[in-house]
Amino acid sequence: MDFSIKTLAAKSTAADNASTIKTACIVVGVFENKKLSTSATQLNKKGAIDAALKSGDISGKVGSTLMLRNLAEVSAERVLLVGLGDDPNKVSEKAYISAVQNAARGLNNLGGSDVSLVLPEVDGRDLAWAIRQAVIAFKEAIFRTDAHKSKKDTIAANVKKVAIYVAASEAAAAKVALAQSIALVNGMELTKELGNMPANFCTPTHLANTAKKIAADFKMGVEVLERKQIQALKMNSFLSVSAGTDEPPKFIVLKHMGGKAKDAPIVLVGKGITFDSGGISLKPGAGMDEMKYDMGGAGSVLGTMRAIGEMKLKLNVIAVIPTCENMPSGSATRPGDIVTSMSGQTIEVLNTDAEGRLILCDALTYVERFKPAAVIDVATLTGAIITSLGHHTTGLFTRHDDTHDKLAEELLSAGKQANDVAWRLPIGELYNEQLKSNFADIANIGGPAAGSITAACFLERFTKKYTWAHLDIAGVSWKSGAAKGSTGRPVPMLTTFLMNRAG
Repeated sequence: MDFSIKTLAAKSTAADNASTIKTACIVVGVFENKKLSTSATQLNKKGAIDAALKSGDISGKVGSTLMLRNLAEVSAERVLLVGLGDDPNKVSEKAYISAVQNAARGLNNLGGSDVSLVLPEVDGRDLAWAIRQAVIAFKEAIFRTDAHKSKKDTIAANVKKVAIYVAASEAAAAKVALAQSIALVNGMELTKELGNMPANFCTPTHLANTAKKIAADFKMGVEVLERKQIQALKMNSFLSVSAGTDEPPKFIVLKHMGGKAKDAPIVLVGKGITFDSGGISLKPGAGMDEMKYDMGGAGSVLGTMRAIGEMKLKLNVIAVIPTCENMPSGSATRPGDIVTSMSGQTIEVLNTDAEGRLILCDALTYVERFKPAAVIDVATLTGAIITSLGHHTTGLFTRHDDTHDKLAEELLSAGKQANDVAWRLPIGELYNEQLKSNFADIANIGGPAAGSITAACFLERFTKKYTWAHLDIAGVSWKSGAAKGSTGRPVPMLTTFLMNRAG
């Protein structure tokens, strides 16, 4: 699908000239109170749109749609009316996103291959945001999950070209926003493809090869550490998780050095458990297939790196991904075993299904060598975060001081900008009490109470030498049920955060 920015008369907006746009279909908004958007008014030469509203063919409610054909004095072959709610003076974010998603899905059943959009003004949002949401919606409408089916799904994908019309004065900024939006969506699609891939295909080796391809495509540095190198670094906590599987672990380092050589990098650490059986603490069988998504942190970090690589972002960003399987066998780590992390801290493994923190803690020690400006780890870490925040919001954890408060606010703001929101939860000494062990420096679980918080507290112990934040994405990185699949989150939040840092 090709996207482009187009303009009409230099001294007017696209909405004022909508009737002159030659296209297979033009998309314009209408409202519940029978009001028309400026662009719809321009297409209402003979009152056909008024008639459709008055007759009830379209209500104007958010997301409602109606296709009209061959309108008098309109250059477009078809006009798709989309409901934008009840206030023509204030189109909300929710109304706009719903409208553009419904339009994208409906338009793929068109006979025509090109679509023209005249975007409404969205309350509190700029044109770049509106363009980004449109690109996400149109690409999502044709995203496929049938790579491993012998007979491919029948998915309408008739729209080949999408033109977004803007005023001439907005064209330069809109083209930049469009290029960034396409890069972002390409990153999200990589994340979704990796997440949806079964664990017998998406192995640690596959993630390493994906990192190498990103490096080759976007001129990044890459290093993949093998088992012997991991052993030499004394990452025994990480290796304890891979002890029960034949699949070799990998430790991936991917470097996008787009900033000045002296600038401290942002480091993204992604949890890469390509399949999580729970180990000896075996998970229930029902739903275990979804544990192929336990590499969602790694997938989102790789997707983010692909996005910023395509953008040629002027910022130093390093991705670090510890990746392995967590499987039960005669050689697997047992509950009650004690392992020594790269930091020298000893860990009593009370539950082998709390394995994500065991691989992340060694990665968080490893990244000290980069003297980072900030470190953000991303992980499908706990089911408890779903109990706390559901499937809508990422859990955000940092220390509570001025430096970390600033980092937290940057991430929360980026999430709001990107429509990929997070919520900050507390950590602190009171919760650390739950992680005490009689036999080691720390236990790897703290009991059922505040499970996502104690998991964050565990990680925090390995991050004392730099500014750090943790994103628990277990609730947002994939969907279950009929809509089962990876969501591509939190690539939008992470990418927006990095774009903001780059200025």
